[in-house]
Amino acid sequence: MPEPQITEKPDGYFTCPVRRTMSIVGGKWRLLIINSLLDGPLRFNELKRQTGKVSQRLLTAQLRALEEEELVSRKILNVMPPHVEYALTEKGMGIKTVIDAMYAWGEKELQADHPRDAIR
Repeated sequence: MPEPQITEKPDGYFTCPVRRTMSIVGGKWRLLIINSLLDGPLRFNELKRQTGKVSQRLLTAQLRALEEEELVSRKILNVMPPHVEYALTEKGMGIKTVIDAMYAWGEKELQADHPRDAIR
């Protein structure tokens, strides 16, 4: 694989594909949020429970950032009381193969570190 030239233009556009990817999904909790949404839409509190110890403020900020990148959509449900539901967009679903690869790699690492405790 050729070594990409790593530069950033003044407007924040990255010429290195890996850096561009990291600028989108590298924010704190973003990959876990995306991973949680791979199985379908979730409401805010469901996402909060699935992602663990993320604060409400930080989860909100990361969801907004993912919305700006058009990876996540936000839908206000017309029920009482009103609910907001988050879902991956088609663009957001495009990262599924990357997360699947990360899962497989992480599973091997877990087995190597603690063979008896590995998730099956």
